[in-house]
Amino acid sequence: MTFIFMLTRNDNTVADAEVHLETAIACGVRHIGFKDVGMPEGRLRALRDRIKAAGATCYLEVVSEDRDSEVASAEAALRIGVDVLLGGTRAALVAPRVAGSGLKYMPFPGRVEGIPSVLHGPADDIVASAARLAALSGVDGLDLLAWRFRGDVETLIARVAGVTDKPVVVAGSVDSPAQIAALCTAGAWGFTIGTAALDGVFPAGAPGLEAQLGAILAAERAAGFPAYRAPE
Repeated sequence: MTFIFMLTRNDNTVADAEVHLETAIACGVRHIGFKDVGMPEGRLRALRDRIKAAGATCYLEVVSEDRDSEVASAEAALRIGVDVLLGGTRAALVAPRVAGSGLKYMPFPGRVEGIPSVLHGPADDIVASAARLAALSGVDGLDLLAWRFRGDVETLIARVAGVTDKPVVVAGSVDSPAQIAALCTAGAWGFTIGTAALDGVFPAGAPGLEAQLGAILAAERAAGFPAYRAPE
């Protein structure tokens, strides 16, 4: 499956991530990630170890705004040993650093600024950025902040997915079954949810994270996502 549960709130790894990780594993979530901020690297490495011990895929999403911090985040991803590096905007710098490591790399297309991150238009520029990034050696897919864009989100997803055969993950502010269905229809490969699940925003039949994750997984199945495949 392609739902990636992020142990994050407002683009920071949450302090009680270990507790939420156990809930996610028990619910059958097998794609789990965190940010490179909000928690010491040693604890992030322990999260990675637990994720891998559960047979899950581990993701780290970069939200650093400046050049040096983004490069440092990529190097931290290598030290921690995650499977997929999401986000960041400086692919020309990061891709050579992770080349040959086995780490899959999926940067943000478009102009991304702020924390929480916002995707700025116009849409034509975002699509052009996506095409350029996808053509780079060492870029394995794209991390699209679709619902952090002020415009026609579904059309943007479809256009970005249409310029590459590489997987497109939709990240940020996904909090309803309708959004999951829409991004699936538009051609996205997967999606991330963090804050919405941790704060109980996703529509569910009961309170608590277990119910939230169950509802998200059910919405994913209902949307008709294909079986999970690793980024190529």
